[in-house]
Amino acid sequence: MAYTANVLRVMIASPSDTIEARDAVESAVYGWNGANAQTKRTILQPWRWETASVPMLGDHPQSLINSQGVDESDVVFALFGSRLGSPTPDAVSGTVAEIERAIEQQKPVHLYFSTAPLPNDVDTAQLEGLRTFRAEIGQRGLLGEFSNVSQLEHEVWKAIEFDIANLSLGVPILRPGAREVRFSVQPQQEREIREYDKNGKPRYSTRHWIEITNTGDQDAEEVVFEPVGEHSSMHLITDGTPTTVHAGQTRRLNVAMSMGGSDPDILRIHWRENGENRQRDFHVG
Repeated sequence: MAYTANVLRVMIASPSDTIEARDAVESAVYGWNGANAQTKRTILQPWRWETASVPMLGDHPQSLINSQGVDESDVVFALFGSRLGSPTPDAVSGTVAEIERAIEQQKPVHLYFSTAPLPNDVDTAQLEGLRTFRAEIGQRGLLGEFSNVSQLEHEVWKAIEFDIANLSLGVPILRPGAREVRFSVQPQQEREIREYDKNGKPRYSTRHWIEITNTGDQDAEEVVFEPVGEHSSMHLITDGTPTTVHAGQTRRLNVAMSMGGSDPDILRIHWRENGENRQRDFHVG
């Protein structure tokens, strides 16, 4: 059943040593959507720089992540394990830069530190920098902790419920004559175990997909997806049958990635809206 909904972007910020924690936050966001999106008329879209940022030149990478991620997000979840992260021209680390920018823009920022045992090869300089940052940031608000990903997911749900209650979003209203289709496209990937070698060590592969959400208040009919360019590294796993993407609905489009593509990865969406043919291109690689 179609329904209208507010759509909020949730940025997940952290250094490179917190992959499982980042996955847990994303999983919690999708879990909350599944349980609450329709009744609370709110859809959350997770944003991770490694899967959702668009490659561009012309500025420092952190500045581009700030503009694409922080500036366009409504809520930020920041995580730390045993590393502070790599320094940027304007901050002690990229994650710290993202936190400070979100605070300046008065966006909700939820900051969590892992209390799990430290790895044997911990970088002591990074750890000392992280402890210094924690002591400083702790003077500016309440900090969260997690010892495992299950606890983190619980904390994320609690924070989401708090934000939804305090943002006072209200119920979106369909305006006669102003209905339209609006697509939001987010590339996603997940590392998974493919097999084990003879020594019992896991061998991994990466699964890719694209999440397409109709954030508008009009159903998109006869929707067809296609990659753009003869030499794209992206191959869609679909039979090409036209479908309907209802207002507020998210569809998962599985893709396969190959090496050596010379064209940028662009997804083209065709659809019919109010009896007219429409199309739009989205950079997804």
